[in-house]
Amino acid sequence: MKSPKEISVDEKLITLTNEIINLTQEKDTLPLKVLNLLINDAEIQEVQDYANTVSIKRLGFNDHGPVHMRTVCRNALKMLKILHQANIKTSLEQEQAGTFSDSVTSVILASFCHDFGMTIARQDHELYSGILSYNIIERVLNQALDKQKNLKRFVTIRSLAMEGILGHMGTRKIHSIEAGLILLADGCDMTKGRARIPMEINTKPSAGDIHKYSANSIEKVKILSGEEKPIKIEVYMNENVGFFQIEEVLMQKINCSPAKNLVELYAGIIGKDIKKYL
Repeated sequence: MKSPKEISVDEKLITLTNEIINLTQEKDTLPLKVLNLLINDAEIQEVQDYANTVSIKRLGFNDHGPVHMRTVCRNALKMLKILHQANIKTSLEQEQAGTFSDSVTSVILASFCHDFGMTIARQDHELYSGILSYNIIERVLNQALDKQKNLKRFVTIRSLAMEGILGHMGTRKIHSIEAGLILLADGCDMTKGRARIPMEINTKPSAGDIHKYSANSIEKVKILSGEEKPIKIEVYMNENVGFFQIEEVLMQKINCSPAKNLVELYAGIIGKDIKKYL
């Protein structure tokens, strides 16, 4: 059974994907077909749920389950929409290897699968995510896009999705804007709601505590059109501990991202001056 939060994010994702489709001349519905398949796939739901069990109950970390993966998808789609409206092409478009819709589809797939490896372990979980997600991506994508009739497109989308999954921790060199947006979108999911469940569970001190407490101080993250650069990220917190999320998590991911030059970053405590990082 899905939680009310999952259902709410699903609805927002469908709305946002429709908005993106309607921005394009082609009106290609492939991203929406793939999104609906992912949302309604029983195996994906079970993997995401168990990833959360391992992350929260076993390791004492914050949310790495269905709500987090959906939130990363929403963040990434917001950024793609901003770039498209600013007439900035994705890597597939620049290379004439695929369409904007292909980029959107790959980002959706990567977002929904990027933390599958948390079902196994935290260390190298991005690699385990790649192993666990490959066959699922094949299955889902083949339902939306006949592999035999669209082999080149199929391979391109699958490959780009895998790059986004394997690169989302910044531990592996990635090169596409699309994969770089997964890094940014993952780092932007840092609001206090993500730490709500682990904060409510009475556990002994653990390695994940700093993530819980720092995330619990973040009140809001905004993804907007920028002034100096296309994408503007604003982070608002209620305590200084929130700067851990900015400086040790988000900034690390931005610095590893091929999309770094497209982002400006601001952060600060509510009621005080906001600091410009990028």
